[in-house]
Amino acid sequence: MIAALVVVIALALLQLVLAMHVRNTLLSSAQEGARHAAAADRGVAEGAARALEVAAASIPGTRASAGADATTVDGAPAVRVTMTAPVPMLGWWGPVDVTVSARALEEEQ
Repeated sequence: MIAALVVVIALALLQLVLAMHVRNTLLSSAQEGARHAAAADRGVAEGAARALEVAAASIPGTRASAGADATTVDGAPAVRVTMTAPVPMLGWWGPVDVTVSARALEEEQ
């Protein structure tokens, strides 16, 4: 009885760690994409492509999607990159998508 409880708790903890790893990796990829797009002479589409490239290198086999758009932060022009990817599930729970967003101020040309 206690062994089953320990196994369930261990699997739940492992699932939480896996979900946090995917979220943090996606957030890092989105930040890199936003910085790339905000650089001088870059477009927002290049930021989304860069974010997907970094995510694919960090999480092999991921089915992430990315989008980028121009926005403002306190009146300054910026780029926002949003990424979504499913979290691999270890138990019986259904697939869960994680969505993250990162912004970077555009460089002046």
